Amino acid sequence: MADKFQTGKVVTISFGHLINDTYSAFFAPMLPLLIAKLGLSLSLVGLLDVVRKIPSLFNPFIGLLADKMCVKYIVIWTPGFTALFMSLVGLSPSYLILFILLFVSGISSTLFHVPAPVMIKHLSAEKTGAGMSYFMFGGELARTLGPLIITAAMSLWGLEGSFRTMPVGVLASAILYFKLKDIQPISRNNKNNKTNAGATIRRLVPFFIAISAYQFFRAAMKSALTLYLPTYLASRGESLWVAGISLSIIQFAGAGGVFLTGFIADKISHRTMLLILAVTSPFLMFAFVTANKVLMIPLLILLGFVVFASGPVILALVQDTNTERPAFVNGIYMTLNFTLSSVMALAVGISGDRLGLESTFQLCAWAAFLSLPFVFLLKRKA
Repeated sequence: MADKFQTGKVVTISFGHLINDTYSAFFAPMLPLLIAKLGLSLSLVGLLDVVRKIPSLFNPFIGLLADKMCVKYIVIWTPGFTALFMSLVGLSPSYLILFILLFVSGISSTLFHVPAPVMIKHLSAEKTGAGMSYFMFGGELARTLGPLIITAAMSLWGLEGSFRTMPVGVLASAILYFKLKDIQPISRNNKNNKTNAGATIRRLVPFFIAISAYQFFRAAMKSALTLYLPTYLASRGESLWVAGISLSIIQFAGAGGVFLTGFIADKISHRTMLLILAVTSPFLMFAFVTANKVLMIPLLILLGFVVFASGPVILALVQDTNTERPAFVNGIYMTLNFTLSSVMALAVGISGDRLGLESTFQLCAWAAFLSLPFVFLLKRKA
C-alpha cells in the first residue's frame, strides 16, 4: 500500500472509470428508439440488462487472477473496448445482434471493474473512503455525460449514428496507457498469499449477506431510476430530450453524492452513512412519483444524491475487510452486486409490463425500506 494518498494516479484511474461508464450509460437513453425499431417489450429490455451483467458471474475468478498478475493493462485498455462495442449498439439490425454487443461490452466492463478498486485502495493509503469517492465520482459523472452525449449524437445522426462516438473512447485508452504504464504492479504484494480462497469466503459470509441484502432491496429503486427512467418519462408525455436530460440530472446529482459521502463516511462511520441513506431514499421516491412537473427536477436531484451515494461507502467497506486477496474479495462483491441488481432490473421490467411503470416505481420505494434491518446486521457482523 502507498505511504500517502497519490492524488494524480487515483484521479487517472477514476478518469478510466469515467470513460468506461460513459459508454455503458448509452443504453438507457437509446431504449425508446431501440424499442420502437426492434419492437421490444419491457421484459425483453430487462433481459438485455441481465445479459450485460452476466459476465459479472466470473468476477471472483477474475479476482483470483488479478491477485497473482499485473492487471494495470486491463484497466488501461478495457475502456476503449467498451467504447467500441457500445457505440455500435445503434446499428443493431436485430435483437440477437443487440444481445451480443451488450454481452461483449459487459465482459469488457467487468474486466475493468474488478481490479480498478484494488488499485485505488493501493494508492489511497489510509483514506480508503476518499479514494473510493474519487473512483465512484468518475462512474457517476459518466452516467451524467453518457445520456447527454448519446442523446446529442442521436439528435444529430439518428440512432444508427451512435458509432461516430467511438474514437473518443479509443483515444482515452491511449491516454491511460501513457499515464499508468509505469505504475508499480500491485500483484507483487500478493504473490505469497497464504490464505485459502475458501477460507476467505467462509470468514466473510456474514458480511456479504448483510451487504448483499442491503444492495438488493435498494436495487429495484436504482434500476427504475436509471434503466427505466427515460421510458417512464416518455410514457408520461415527455420528449426524448427531457427524458435523456432527466437521466443526466439524476446521475449528476448521484456524482455529487458519491463524491461527498466517502469523505463524510470516513468521519461519521460507514454504517451510519448507510443508515441515513436507507431512511431517506424511499420517501424521496414516493415524492417523485406523485410530483408535478415543477417539483420533478428538484426531487430528481435529491434522489440522485441519496440513491447512488451508498456505492463508495460499501466499496470502502469491502476494501477494508483485511484480506490477503483484495481483488478476489472485490470480485465476489461485484458478482453479488451485479447479479442481484440484474435480477431486480428484470423484475422491474416484468412489473412494468403488468402493472405499469408508475405503480412499479411505487413498489420499488416500498422494497427499499426492507434494506434498513441489514444496516444493523452489518454493524454487528462486519
